[in-house]
Amino acid sequence: MKIFVALACLLAGCLAQRPHPCESPPLLTGGFSVFAQNDDLFGLGKYLYDAIGERIRVFELVTLDNQTFTYDVLANYREQVLYQINEKDKTCQKSPLKANFMPLGVPPGSSLVAQSVLGDSSRPGKDSWSTPGQEIRRFMTTVTEFGCVPVTFVYQLKPYGWMHVSYFDNVIGITNPDQLNPPSFCSDANTMTHEEPVDFMSLFQPKN
Repeated sequence: MKIFVALACLLAGCLAQRPHPCESPPLLTGGFSVFAQNDDLFGLGKYLYDAIGERIRVFELVTLDNQTFTYDVLANYREQVLYQINEKDKTCQKSPLKANFMPLGVPPGSSLVAQSVLGDSSRPGKDSWSTPGQEIRRFMTTVTEFGCVPVTFVYQLKPYGWMHVSYFDNVIGITNPDQLNPPSFCSDANTMTHEEPVDFMSLFQPKN
């Protein structure tokens, strides 16, 4: 009987340690890099993530076909508005944002792909998950074992093939909350209603 109880407790402990889908901290600041499979595209930037207010700000330097572009965008999912900001010229363009807010982390229904450890094997590892989607046909996300902090995000999006985003220098919290609000010169900007609604993911595939 004692052996049975011990085995039951051991099994319960093992099941309790099995990773589960999770949401990342609601407020994050950090850096990221991104590149595409089918294009000569590389991007490096900084992000601010606010799951409470459903806002994301991205500052990005992109190299595409041997040309360099800079992007400064603020996505407000509650207002369904995307701001493309030019601080140097004090100009702002507003576009309709068609995407729903997708929290960072691992969505429910995801399948665990693997667990791995970077560096010291005595330290917490990271979990990789795969999730089917609609707009994004497939993607795989990797988060830290504790805290569910994003590490990588790999997704497939036609016609660009696989996109790979790596996160680094993540900090829990928002270092500059004012950057999650549009600058004052954006107040007079008109929404570009003649354009097709913008999906936030498309910001990682700039055109010439």
